[in-house]
Amino acid sequence: MSEIVPTPYCSYAEFGELFFRAAVTEERILGAVGQMAGQPIVFGPKGVGPGRVVQVVANGQMGDPVIRPVADDEVVYKVMLPVQLDFELRFPVDKHRFSGDLMVPLTVHARATDDLRIIIDITPPSARDIRISLRAEGLRASVLQKAAAVDAEVKRFVATYVAREVDKPEVAALREVDVRTAIDAAWRSMS
Repeated sequence: MSEIVPTPYCSYAEFGELFFRAAVTEERILGAVGQMAGQPIVFGPKGVGPGRVVQVVANGQMGDPVIRPVADDEVVYKVMLPVQLDFELRFPVDKHRFSGDLMVPLTVHARATDDLRIIIDITPPSARDIRISLRAEGLRASVLQKAAAVDAEVKRFVATYVAREVDKPEVAALREVDVRTAIDAAWRSMS
């Protein structure tokens, strides 16, 4: 006959922390943020600069995110989202093409509420947080890249774009877990 080993008890505070860390795992965060992977980026044509004479057109795609936990007393992850982007600056007389690989950092912070919900806060990046490797096609585009600070403009565009994506209703719906409703449903299924 096998011996019954008693389950060790813990405090409510310990239970809460254990529960929270079990509920909000790297895999689950990666699944939620991974919804953006493969999403196309399409922008423009949009007029920029004085008189909006120059048109910008961008096409690209978000890649698979990479995640790592942040050493913290709370559940926090740093997510790196790769973005590949091709774009054109269209002047009245010619076009300049660029290709870029960007690494977009997101901070994902799991928070608890007093009405028993888990809220996943995603802090989108600022332009200065984004790393970029931008390649100009041709000598004139290379000169323009330096003179017009194209790298900084692309970083601003991508930061704004990712912030909008994070706030889309379908992404926002994945960022909230109603624990009370889930527990009520589990209890109902047992009766």
